[in-house]
Amino acid sequence: MRITLLIPALGLVTACNTVAPIQGAGFNTPSYQAQREAALTGQGYTGNPLTGPVDVSEQALGAPGSALPPTGENADLASATAAALASTSNAQPVGGFDPATTAPVQTAIPSNNTISDEQDFAAVSDRRTIESDAARIEQNRQTYEVVAPTAVPQRGTDGQPNIVQYALNTSNPVGTQLYSRAGFNLQAKAQRNCAKFPSADQAQIEFLSNGGPQRDRKGLDPDGDGYACSWDPSPFRSAVAN
Repeated sequence: MRITLLIPALGLVTACNTVAPIQGAGFNTPSYQAQREAALTGQGYTGNPLTGPVDVSEQALGAPGSALPPTGENADLASATAAALASTSNAQPVGGFDPATTAPVQTAIPSNNTISDEQDFAAVSDRRTIESDAARIEQNRQTYEVVAPTAVPQRGTDGQPNIVQYALNTSNPVGTQLYSRAGFNLQAKAQRNCAKFPSADQAQIEFLSNGGPQRDRKGLDPDGDGYACSWDPSPFRSAVAN
């Protein structure tokens, strides 16, 4: 009776001590389950010894956020890419031009200091011929306009004496008396009267307008040479002579 009750009790104890299989890599394989059952029941296990979970990777992890170093084919591809980039960065610029260091070429604009290049044979030889030049000359001849010469216009007097004509009509030098003058202190009076005019030409015009040269009503010709104040006809005579 005791033996009969002991056997079910041992079964209950065995059932209560059963450990749930561990989930994970290397724990649900048939060899692992067989070895575990043999250890629980006390029986020997003749298969392969139990091994722990297989390591996923023995490679050390980098800093958080950093990429793992490539392995296998990826490592070969990474090495080839790095070598290509290094050769590109060290390559010489094509045609000796480096955009980073070479300044842009400034094209000089030729200067044109002349109005036309018609006098340059090399410039006009491609667009001019003897026939075209002859036609152009003939066209220019047809547009010529001959202007007949006319007489030189006379200087207007505006009702005043022409001192230029007076200078040319006289020949006596300055200071040679031709006309009589009467009175006292004629030189002092002439100095005061001549000071009223802005120029000797204006004084001569006034002198001729008031009876000169025969009469000197304004007191401008004290020596009677026919020239008022300091007026001199020599420049006009020299201009005509030259």
